[in-house]
Amino acid sequence: MADQNDNLTNRGIKNSVEGKTDNLKGKAKDAWGGATGDTSKQVEGKFDQLKGKAKDELGKGERELDKP
Repeated sequence: MADQNDNLTNRGIKNSVEGKTDNLKGKAKDAWGGATGDTSKQVEGKFDQLKGKAKDELGKGERELDKP
């Protein structure tokens, strides 16, 4: 998570980047699980995607709140 001492715009950017990274990792895990038949890896990947999307949306909201 972003450092609490940053302003909302910086925190928002960091959270969005972390979210997009989590989403990408989740997609990779989901694909790997599908290719290997590992349903637990697919579920883990889908969870990571959801977590990433939520963190990205949080970041967007933080940046929006910090607009003048």
